[in-house]
Amino acid sequence: MNSVSWLNSKGLVGVDENILYYYSLAKKSMGEKDLPERTALKYLKKAGGKCSISEISEKSGLGDKRSGIAVGWLKKKGWARFVKDGGETFLEMTKKGKKALRDKGADEELIRRLAKGGELPGEDLDEYVVKKLKSRKELLKEERKVIRTVKLTDQGRHIVDKGIVLKPQISQLTPEIIRTEAWKEAEIRPYDVKAFAPTKYGGKRHPMKREIEIVRRVFLDMGFTEINYDFIQSAFWNFDALFSPQDHPARDLQDTFYLERPAKLDIEDEVADKVKAMHENGGGTRSSGWGYKWSKEEARRGVLRTHTTVATLRYLSENPDPPLKAFGLDWNFRSEKSDATHLSQFIQIEGIVMEEGANLNMLIGLMKEFYRKMGFDDVKVRPSYFPFTEPSLEVFALYKDKYLEMGGAGIFREEVTRPHGIDCPVLAWGLGLERLVMLRLGIDDIRDCYTDDLTFLREYPLL
Repeated sequence: MNSVSWLNSKGLVGVDENILYYYSLAKKSMGEKDLPERTALKYLKKAGGKCSISEISEKSGLGDKRSGIAVGWLKKKGWARFVKDGGETFLEMTKKGKKALRDKGADEELIRRLAKGGELPGEDLDEYVVKKLKSRKELLKEERKVIRTVKLTDQGRHIVDKGIVLKPQISQLTPEIIRTEAWKEAEIRPYDVKAFAPTKYGGKRHPMKREIEIVRRVFLDMGFTEINYDFIQSAFWNFDALFSPQDHPARDLQDTFYLERPAKLDIEDEVADKVKAMHENGGGTRSSGWGYKWSKEEARRGVLRTHTTVATLRYLSENPDPPLKAFGLDWNFRSEKSDATHLSQFIQIEGIVMEEGANLNMLIGLMKEFYRKMGFDDVKVRPSYFPFTEPSLEVFALYKDKYLEMGGAGIFREEVTRPHGIDCPVLAWGLGLERLVMLRLGIDDIRDCYTDDLTFLREYPLL
């Protein structure tokens, strides 16, 4: 094959490939016993043509797992149907099932042939029946054989007709050949730089990890400090401190993961009292609060954080003096079903800027500069609403003639910052990392951001 490959690469021979499939039973013993549905059909006959599913499981000898398989195939083959009788569901044999007691099915006949003849070529078998048996786990074994036919090309025939002189060539220099100077008397085989060679893949970072490092570097170069906090937080820091009311839909079980251990977390009374006042009456600010009775026990509930804004707020609470610039890149968790655009576990790009005179224009400029550094020159914003910022905005980047939402931003409300002794403006944002990575890598399904497909990972360019 090595010689044929070389001749083929030089256009001296052509190679035709024909793939043949051969089938055999995965285990020889499978040819000696009935398929589960035939065992169930025989029991149905014994039971008078009608019985419950549990009866098949208990009395036919199939057991729970195989009886479930049997019932599925009985229905699929039309050998039995479900009937209701007295509020219960039964299996009842059909005319097709009665006929099947006498005649073996095409799939059973093929199993008999395989048990008798061993391996059989796929071209001699019914394609539909083979496909049906392949759908049943661990029943058929498929072997692929490649038949290659080598033919001289016109160019190859011309060279043969001219005559071929065989003489030794050195294809690889060795220390011995160099030391003895044998290379002077021999012909050295020329290197064909266009010849096929297998691709070599070196170690490299996962594309997602690489993108995280790029984002991190952008913020560090802009003078930001990186922060990280625990995944497990109290509902107080995750919701209450961000001025989200305790009856907000985001707190429902279908959106938030609540913990059994620890079910409750301690919160500092001094900060809790100030947040309580904010919720109930506005805490002496221009706000009137939410106007309900705030519960400390509800605020103590343990959650897996739903956003990294909880980290930036805790950092602000610990560092209330301006100026300050911080960012975080970390995991968040929401009770969502994973699909092409959503994950239950995702990474958020979180950031804050606290300084005297900070304003909306500065925030918009920061967002545009960040996305410019990430390769998006056309960035727009539009007004939006978030419970903890006012004013609020959404950020959009142009991608393939469409503006796609990248995340939210705004200026923290007074109700969020005042309980922590902060009097100057705080610019804040929370951007989706996976959405950004999808656009940069050309991925259509968000789940592919974390792919373990080795072919994709090996072939993805380093730069």
